[in-house]
Amino acid sequence: MKQFTIPFTYRSPLINAIKEIRKQNDKMKKDFTPTLLDFGPVQFYLARHFGFCYGVENAIEIAFKTIDENPDKNIFLLSEMIHNPSVNKDLRDRGVQFLQDTYGNAIISLDTLTKEDIVLIPAFGTTIEIENKLLAIGIPIQKYNTTCPFVEKVWNRSEQIAKKNYTVIIHGKPTHEETRATFSHASAKTPSIVINDMSDAIVLSKFILDDSDEAEFYKIFSGKISEGFNLKKDLSRIGVVNQTTMLASDTQSIADFLKQAMIKKYALTEDTILDRFADTRDTLCYATNDNQSAVYGLLETQADFAIVVGGYNSSNTSHLVELCEQKLTTYFIDHSDRITSREKITHFNFHEKKQIDSSHFLPSKNQVRILMTSGASCPDAIVEKTIEKLAGYFITEEQYQNVINHWING
Repeated sequence: MKQFTIPFTYRSPLINAIKEIRKQNDKMKKDFTPTLLDFGPVQFYLARHFGFCYGVENAIEIAFKTIDENPDKNIFLLSEMIHNPSVNKDLRDRGVQFLQDTYGNAIISLDTLTKEDIVLIPAFGTTIEIENKLLAIGIPIQKYNTTCPFVEKVWNRSEQIAKKNYTVIIHGKPTHEETRATFSHASAKTPSIVINDMSDAIVLSKFILDDSDEAEFYKIFSGKISEGFNLKKDLSRIGVVNQTTMLASDTQSIADFLKQAMIKKYALTEDTILDRFADTRDTLCYATNDNQSAVYGLLETQADFAIVVGGYNSSNTSHLVELCEQKLTTYFIDHSDRITSREKITHFNFHEKKQIDSSHFLPSKNQVRILMTSGASCPDAIVEKTIEKLAGYFITEEQYQNVINHWING
């Protein structure tokens, strides 16, 4: 896989050494057991896969290269480059200005831009409408387009089934930048609808089976369907794609559920199912799959609690938290600074969308066992800082360095 040039401050010699050793010993990526960092009184179990993915490193490389090559130009980002506060702060500190917030609300009007300005399209991609506005101004968007290739893969899959007259159903968070972009690209080719979860799929299936209550359908799915969506016609042939960072198991369950609704509605058989339900296969990216599979493997280890590191508005990270919470107490933090003492940690409750403080989170016992992973937009350096801070409550700096040097130097 391509090696990207990104700021060294995002790298971690320790994490890099661990990942390289695991890669060499498991080239087919079939071993999802965690890596043990043993400091004696505290043990860390690191997920087999975590941290920056291809799309994130690609976006970061393009962004910082653009800054370095254009010192005298105004450089703008459509919204957050990725969902990580440290990276976005670094970009702001280098002079990059953000045009929108993560919900698409304007911070700086596009009307104020000129063709001399540079606009970076983030890893999530953007809508066709915004692309056209930038092109009309004369801004060359492709040169500074950091859209993840796995997001573009979903767009391509949507276009493929659109050509066969399927309606595209997008499993994703309706307000997420990626889902908004995918909806824009899909709806330009075919009727499209966004569903957030299985409860939405259950409601949608009722309209598939009985399309008589049109008014109720348009009320429930207002803002989530393409313009001119026709209930009686546009749910007769469907295909499911997804926001690339959703839980794989959720997307599969939703697709299977809607497939059964189509079989029931049209009395389909295995030979005729493609007449009504497209074979879209899995549109999750490799990193999402790997990171989620690694968490399943991580959770086979008995531990006192888990820590998940990443941006609080990161979809893929929140799903890792969701998986861990099913098994044990989990703390979701975006930086090691959230750990302020042995007694206190400030972490994020993504269900209620707020930060909370927990006291005495480190148990009083001879050996504490901690599970750790991070999202695809989280720098490895932040993970190492978190490990170092926690280990510092149990051992000396010299003891810590001895273990670290063992991994780095072999």
